Amino acid sequence: MTADRSTLVGQLEGGLDAPICLTWELTYACNLACVHCLSSSGRRDPRELTTAEALRVVDELHDLQVFYVNIGGGEPMIRRDFFEIVEYSVGRGIGVKFSTNGAFIDADRARRLAAMDYLDIQISLDGTDAVTNDAVRGAGSHATATRAMEHLSDAGFEEFKISVVVTRHNVDQLDEFKQLADSHGAQLRITRLRPSGRGADSWHDLHPTQDQQREIYRWLLDAGDDVLTGDSFFHLNALGEEPLPGLNLCGAGRVVCLIDPVGDVYACPFVIHDRFRAGSVRDPGGFEHVWKRSELFGELREPQSAGACASCGSYDACRGGCMAAKFFVGIPLDGPDPECVDGHGEIAMAAAAGTVVPAPMMDHSKPARVPVTLSRR
Repeated sequence: MTADRSTLVGQLEGGLDAPICLTWELTYACNLACVHCLSSSGRRDPRELTTAEALRVVDELHDLQVFYVNIGGGEPMIRRDFFEIVEYSVGRGIGVKFSTNGAFIDADRARRLAAMDYLDIQISLDGTDAVTNDAVRGAGSHATATRAMEHLSDAGFEEFKISVVVTRHNVDQLDEFKQLADSHGAQLRITRLRPSGRGADSWHDLHPTQDQQREIYRWLLDAGDDVLTGDSFFHLNALGEEPLPGLNLCGAGRVVCLIDPVGDVYACPFVIHDRFRAGSVRDPGGFEHVWKRSELFGELREPQSAGACASCGSYDACRGGCMAAKFFVGIPLDGPDPECVDGHGEIAMAAAAGTVVPAPMMDHSKPARVPVTLSRR
């Protein structure tokens, strides 16, 4: 790590006056039932923030000078006030990046989206073919996403994102994903699978093998800044002296956080659990008070111990990995990442075998959800 990069990480560890990356899940309602869904989405929560409450949150974010928000769900476009919230945010100078499965993007909506400034769209896709994708995201979801991308391209929406959760079943398609993005004038974004939400049940079957982790690392080094990652693969930096683009830092409660559909604020999108709930935008003082005054965020901004990783020569490179990934497989927060490339995570998981693993707090899955069989193409 260069001196400049090390100094930047040190500054960010202490927390910022406002989050760099704020994720806001507008609803738990979703037309799909992806087996790795972080929020176990499906059914709408009747306590959802009202339109008026949502617009007040936008006003708070404006006053805090938040640059942009990541809007998700569930499927955010299910909300009838979706465009009202997005257009109000953009009008207040807050850029919006929203993730969607594409089901509600037709030709007319694509043109409406293309006419907006400060807007970015991420189409979720987990396989370049229907067999690979639909095994994870549900029957017909590949065709749905493909139609949405075609509508956006036809409407002249420039450089939307194709967002991929990397699993052991689609690692060999990374080149194909890049070619697909290029063919649409889009940008590829790949993210790491976490054992959160329904992903807690599918993680052991879906997360990449050790050999595939090395393959991902080499591929990302070759791709450079041309592929986005959201800094989610910094645990792979332990593989070599050349770091991946981005920060090797768990930003939970320091530079990132999550607002869920009912207004609860969590340290990051991957730890929707009472242990990491910092407060609510409905509490006195709203979001600003939670971000600046919550006990949890104050705790996370304190210098962190290297714990079990202290004796590892790679700690400065990987910083112990992802907090959420550790938490939901039963590894202490100062322990190694479960996908530690040196194998320490596998040892830690074996040591935790038989202990009670924290379970996701809420399940919004639709009762009639049909189990999906996972398979390679």
